[in-house]
Amino acid sequence: MDEWIDYYDSTHTIYASRLHRDLHFEVIARDIIGYIASPDAVVLDYACGEALSAAKVADACARLYLAEPAPGVRGRLVARFAPNTKIRVRSLDELKQMEADSIDLVVMNSVAQYMTPQELDSAFDVIHRLLKPSGRFVLGDILRPEVGMVRDVLALLGFAARHGFLRDALIGLISTALSDYRQLRNKVGLQRYGKDEMIAKLGAAGFSATLAPRNIGHNPWRMTFVAHH
Repeated sequence: MDEWIDYYDSTHTIYASRLHRDLHFEVIARDIIGYIASPDAVVLDYACGEALSAAKVADACARLYLAEPAPGVRGRLVARFAPNTKIRVRSLDELKQMEADSIDLVVMNSVAQYMTPQELDSAFDVIHRLLKPSGRFVLGDILRPEVGMVRDVLALLGFAARHGFLRDALIGLISTALSDYRQLRNKVGLQRYGKDEMIAKLGAAGFSATLAPRNIGHNPWRMTFVAHH
């Protein structure tokens, strides 16, 4: 995962425009809020990225932990949300020091594809320890083995057409094809999991999981799982 962390900690061009970036985080925040069962809930967003709309999530719960491995991104999160007393920023290592059975909802969205299977197992162990017995773990944006890059492109273009940045998206796709992202994706690859494979992997970590009706975010061809102790 280190190479991907370095990439997202750099000045990358993964978003076609500022509108694309902002909408991306708004949609994710909306979907996370849909999983918050109570305004008293304690929520953890695992490897959250820039989390630009995290304040909206914090408004829907009692406490929001933003855990981020990239130090540069983490620094921006600290600066951005310093005035918000509901939000706390943590490194992934700091999660290991947090109190067990203290989180009502853990969300890991669009992260598993960047981790080795062993790294993902380790993350599941940390999450299992932190999650309350009554809590939920939502694992989103899992890539399917049978779904390739073409579907990702179509999902992006559909999202762009609905929200008015189709031209920027087309230009962005060309830029991405020539970018460090494409080179890194070809070099390191992305992890993909079938439905039954991921349910079994979560089961081995102590979770009982089901496939959610819809994925978190804009890509309907990826999967989201909802897991419990």
